Amino acid sequence: MPWRLIGLIIIFGIFLLFIAFNLGNKCYISFGFYTTKSEVPVFLTAFSSFVLGMLCAAPFIISFRVKRKARGGKGEAAQKAKKKEGKGGETGAGAGGFPEGPYGVN
Repeated sequence: MPWRLIGLIIIFGIFLLFIAFNLGNKCYISFGFYTTKSEVPVFLTAFSSFVLGMLCAAPFIISFRVKRKARGGKGEAAQKAKKKEGKGGETGAGAGGFPEGPYGVN
């Protein structure tokens, strides 16, 4: 069975437990200039806060990926840097006989 599916089922199970435990807990929501008249369940407040946070983070994630693709990706940048340094750099095979790779570890 795929591990992603199992992880998703576990996450939804945790969300379901959170909702079940907080059905009786209600709160008012204040927007600074307006306060809701009805009591809103706590889980709706928490989940809407998470969703708004993800929506605010989305432009940063998209711009980071666009910049990374414009540079040619991670692999090409690393290859260009390696060609510039030449063989036997600090992390290369000539530095104490250690194998190439990040921090001398493959």
